Amino acid sequence: MKYIRKSADRGKANFGWLDSKHSFSFGNYYDKKHMGVSVLRVINDDMVMPGKGFGEHGHRDMEIISYVIEGALQHEDNTGNSYKVPAGDVQRMSAGRGVLHSEFNASKKDKVKFLQIWIQPNVTGIKPSYEQKTIRQQDKLTTLVNPQGANGALSINQDASMSRLVLNKDEDITLNTEQRMGYMHIIKGQLNVNGEQFSAGDGFAIEPEQSLEIKADADLEALWFDLPIS
Repeated sequence: MKYIRKSADRGKANFGWLDSKHSFSFGNYYDKKHMGVSVLRVINDDMVMPGKGFGEHGHRDMEIISYVIEGALQHEDNTGNSYKVPAGDVQRMSAGRGVLHSEFNASKKDKVKFLQIWIQPNVTGIKPSYEQKTIRQQDKLTTLVNPQGANGALSINQDASMSRLVLNKDEDITLNTEQRMGYMHIIKGQLNVNGEQFSAGDGFAIEPEQSLEIKADADLEALWFDLPIS
């Protein structure tokens, strides 16, 4: 592993209504050493206070994924979509040639915690689109997003995929990259890779032609990104 991103070292922003931690450079946080991995540009670990959220704002030419961990998000956009995204659901919005949207905490009493993920697309200027699904865990590693939306996953305009890794304590898995890159972001629990322990909020990249044995030191939930070589 040539790139390790520890939770405590992430960028931070707290606006009262939003407590956000940035794995990569975002907004007012900039560090040239942390600009993303391959086409993965943003992982923001966001906690939104009750009844608060991101007011209407615009994006273009970006694949934006929301992974809700706790609570529920209320999504609205100018293409007519209006959906509640509960914990466990995955949302994908292709901004394309331009979209205006808002994301709010749907509860007046409970916080919402979610990961905001941006992936650079391989096509620009397309019509904006939106997908949302509940995807049940099928195995240790279950695909949530892939280019064709195959096997019940959400689709994405990039040669990349995002999968959810779930391991019980002491379970293990081998990950291989071959002619690809990989990035792991820990949501809950702990894992051990080659004697090094990673916990919630930590991340690390796997270079091409690497094979790693991963063991859960505690019940684990993580996201695994399979990415093209940049």
